[in-house]
Amino acid sequence: MELKEQESVSAVSVLAENIVGSEIIKLSAEISEKVRGGSRIYNFTIGDFDPKIYPIPDTLKKEIIQAYIDDETNYPAAEGMDLLRKSVLELLRKRDGIHFGEKEILIASGARPIIYTIFRVLVDPGEVVLFPCPSWNNNHYSYLNQARIQRIETKAANNFMPVASDIRQHIKEATLIALCSPQNPTGTAFSKSGLVEICDLILEENRRRGDGVKPLYLMYDQIYRELVYDGTQHYDPVVLRSEMKPYTVYVDGISKSLAATGVRVGWCLGPEFIISKIKSLLNHVGAWAPKPEQIATARYLGDVDDYSDFLDNRKAALRKVLRALYDGFESLGKGGLPVGVIPPQGGIYLCVNIPVLGWKRQGGDIISSTAGILEFLLDEAGIAMVPFYAFGTLEHPTWFRLSVGTCKFEEIEQVLQQFRKAVETLVPPK
Repeated sequence: MELKEQESVSAVSVLAENIVGSEIIKLSAEISEKVRGGSRIYNFTIGDFDPKIYPIPDTLKKEIIQAYIDDETNYPAAEGMDLLRKSVLELLRKRDGIHFGEKEILIASGARPIIYTIFRVLVDPGEVVLFPCPSWNNNHYSYLNQARIQRIETKAANNFMPVASDIRQHIKEATLIALCSPQNPTGTAFSKSGLVEICDLILEENRRRGDGVKPLYLMYDQIYRELVYDGTQHYDPVVLRSEMKPYTVYVDGISKSLAATGVRVGWCLGPEFIISKIKSLLNHVGAWAPKPEQIATARYLGDVDDYSDFLDNRKAALRKVLRALYDGFESLGKGGLPVGVIPPQGGIYLCVNIPVLGWKRQGGDIISSTAGILEFLLDEAGIAMVPFYAFGTLEHPTWFRLSVGTCKFEEIEQVLQQFRKAVETLVPPK
């Protein structure tokens, strides 16, 4: 039976009817339309890499090609290829001091299906997921799993990282705490003491719950763990507090560290019984990493020295861009322009504050919303950023994320110059 247009809404599930797409992808599509129309836009929106600027390692590329030449194109094992799982475990042991068994790791097609499945395996409909805001996609994954949301609105004074005192009042009702460090969208990271305090809260709560009660779990997304700068150290909850191991599930992979977002190789670490359930669910979904890419990644990660050398060079290049943008915006702010910025600590992001709500544009229009700031930056400066509201926050209307994975160092001076010229045209409120 052919559906009439007016009946189409009732022909899908309630979940599908009310689902919200990615705000970042929507914004990126609007920018692409402007570019097609002839506009020159400096696009800092998508958390991805331009492969011409930041290619994957040559060795990894060659190993992927060789695996296809060798006809390694059938189904991989449901939990991932043994070769890769062992390679990852050895890498983590050598570089991070993290010790997990072979039944405590699972390979999947990047971090996204892992995060979705962690929510699905650990959270029942109506249970509470607690996460900081801004943070990437936790609001959407909570919706997809019909969980109740408890936002922890973070503060610029804390580098937009959650602190134990903000979490404590909500912890008794939570089933899952979702954390990420270095954080997307802020490019900031947990201090040792900050993460220890949160771990101690989780341990305290699980002791209070006792046996026979569903524990409080921590999902720890450390996909950016290798990209830290200027003395920042990545801290691990289980290394800091070994008692956290039964309650911690990790999200990790090569997407960011190796600029391999399209290669689709990620992994999940955690208690064996949880990993087995994630494996079963993913087995039905079929969200496996491609077998050739798994074999290639295993071979590449097996050479820890080559991996470390690549990371040192890649981090230096990313830091150079992030630092130049930070120094530039900081200088503009000190020069009197309405702009603030937090030093980048990790990842590929810089968070910038542009507090111009109520300011008047040339022609008399008053900027009255976050969307108005975005429109102004696009129209007058040719710069595209992502507002913090795309990351679940109900606050911070003048804060934005800049992603530098597609930015050339040589363009930064022009970007800052266009930003300065545009903002200097604004008239502050009287």
